[in-house]
Amino acid sequence: MSGQEHQKIKSLLEAVPAGFLVDSPWLERHKIGRRSSYAYVQRGWLERLGRGIFRRPAPSTDVTNTLDWKTCLLSLQHIMHYPVHVGGVTALSLQGYAHYLSLGDTSTVSVYGAKIPTWLEKLPLNAQLRTRNVSLFSDPELGVDDARHGINQTISPLPWDWRLVMSSPERAILEALDELPDHESFHNLDMAFESLTTLRPRTLSALLSSCKKIKVKRLFFVFADRHDHAWRKRLDPDEFDLGSGDRALVKGGKIHPRYRIMVPEEFVRKELGDGA
Repeated sequence: MSGQEHQKIKSLLEAVPAGFLVDSPWLERHKIGRRSSYAYVQRGWLERLGRGIFRRPAPSTDVTNTLDWKTCLLSLQHIMHYPVHVGGVTALSLQGYAHYLSLGDTSTVSVYGAKIPTWLEKLPLNAQLRTRNVSLFSDPELGVDDARHGINQTISPLPWDWRLVMSSPERAILEALDELPDHESFHNLDMAFESLTTLRPRTLSALLSSCKKIKVKRLFFVFADRHDHAWRKRLDPDEFDLGSGDRALVKGGKIHPRYRIMVPEEFVRKELGDGA
């Protein structure tokens, strides 16, 4: 490889912000093969984090090798252009709808995508990842607020301008409901629903129509009726396929009288009346 080609590749790599990540498929798309990538590691242009994943070197006083999960996901979304987004309770928390959820070092971050690279869950991140596919909706992109739309797809030198691609609150609450009861609690989602006062009925309607799971749609209306925000009046449950027959969800619960799904007793008391 000529000196001019080396300089061109060095300039390409230097356009990746310090501390951000690229993987082997990204390098190969830019005509950088495996042998060359290891040569650039030796030159100090890249740091190898694991099989097929590299980081642009960054000066740091951090004595640990822990990576920031946001930097990792921004790299996935804005540099490598993987179709992944942050969803569920993580998206709700980041948008201010779930203040009770802590995103500290021991948090769990919900990541959704049809093509999530295998190296992602092997990285030493400062949060635990919960990866999910996008099969909940017939339209996998519906309700995802993609911060990349309408911008030039070249790498921006200003990563602080980048925003995480994540679910809108309307999609995020449905993704969160899909985690009940094994990976989320009724109490947490009840608190989240309390803050969801400004959801968009038209967006909710489209998402409920696209949602493939009867369980999620029934649970949505259980919580929506319980909190009775203004947008609830704009949604008619009869317009959506809520299936037929009773659905068991939690042990020791009660069947909701309207939506025929078993939920904790406190979620049916109001429906049944005083002390019933």
